[in-house]
Amino acid sequence: MRDNKTNPRVFWIGFCLLLIPGLVHAYLLMPFPGSQDLNAITVSYYLEKIVTPLRIVGALMVLFYIIKYFAANSTKNKIIKIVALLLFLGSFYVSDVLYKAETMFREPGTVKFANAIHNKVPERFVVVGIVNNGVAKAYPLIYLGYHHKVQDNVGGEPVLVTYCTMCRTGRVYSPIVNGKKQEFRLVGARHYNAVIEDADTKTWWYQATGNAAAGPLKGQHLTELPYEQSTLSAWLAKHPASLILQPDKDYKADYDDLKNYDRLQAADRDSTIKNKDTVYRKSWVVGVIVNGQAKAYNWRKLAKAKLLSDSLANTPLMVGLEKDSLSYHVLNRTVNGKALHFSIDPTGSLTDKETASTWNWDGLCTAGLNKGAQLGKIQAYQEYLHSWKHFHPLTKFD
Repeated sequence: MRDNKTNPRVFWIGFCLLLIPGLVHAYLLMPFPGSQDLNAITVSYYLEKIVTPLRIVGALMVLFYIIKYFAANSTKNKIIKIVALLLFLGSFYVSDVLYKAETMFREPGTVKFANAIHNKVPERFVVVGIVNNGVAKAYPLIYLGYHHKVQDNVGGEPVLVTYCTMCRTGRVYSPIVNGKKQEFRLVGARHYNAVIEDADTKTWWYQATGNAAAGPLKGQHLTELPYEQSTLSAWLAKHPASLILQPDKDYKADYDDLKNYDRLQAADRDSTIKNKDTVYRKSWVVGVIVNGQAKAYNWRKLAKAKLLSDSLANTPLMVGLEKDSLSYHVLNRTVNGKALHFSIDPTGSLTDKETASTWNWDGLCTAGLNKGAQLGKIQAYQEYLHSWKHFHPLTKFD
């Protein structure tokens, strides 16, 4: 009868306020089963704002209960409540320390670059390459894949270089928001894509699109900056003076976890998949957007053909892979109003069938009747099919 006078509802309501909001928030922002399929970014955003206040209220209720009623509990009920509080402490450690996105995936403590002479990065590694104001920099995928973002400066302008391994999306943005340079933190993930937050407005942005999905600037977009994805060898062939991001020794084990991430599809590592050409959610694609129309090209099909000719939004396209089978390009194959058709010669160079002129993978004609002509570059992205289809639901697929 004594326990009926201890008002246990005060404790259990306080306990629920301590435990449940934080667990729900962690569930929605991490890739737990089913969590990423929910359309819950707005819920996640506002839940984050109230988790701490709710925990404070819950802690005060629990503290009040302990001071006023705990001594009157039976031994059994004391043990139950102590175990409950230990459960909360354990869940708090898991959700707010061990598996918090910004502590799991940290930016490099020292952003160190080297030129080709002093570089320690294997040239077979795939990089995200940026050129601005005559300055070239390369960021290896397996380093970006762990860090998720590197905030840097290229050619005198700030850049936000990002990568999400859950959807295989590399993107480069200007960190200037409403005229002011922002610092960004990694919040977590929604729809298997990293979500980042700017320091000033606390708006949440999707890494794959640069769209503001929740917060004061919802509906705005980060300014995307052009980049290329290629092997470091192919990048240095075009930009021999490029600087290359060097690994941070403090994260060697994390980099090792991504070994061969930049070159092997998940199907190649899965012995249960007999037909490696089967298209499934983690199949690689090359995605492009032309005049608002999106299309994805099957990577395995491209790897076999090396060169695909297509037209999207009335724009003749050429999608091609270099000899390394990892460096990809999408070019507008129009010259002087006429669509050219290309093939790859034995040296790996491009040749147009109309004039037999020779072109490099930068789209520049280096020999022949069209010498000096330049094909327009079209920004392209290598990512998983499930990501491309989610963020571009009207996409075409080849």
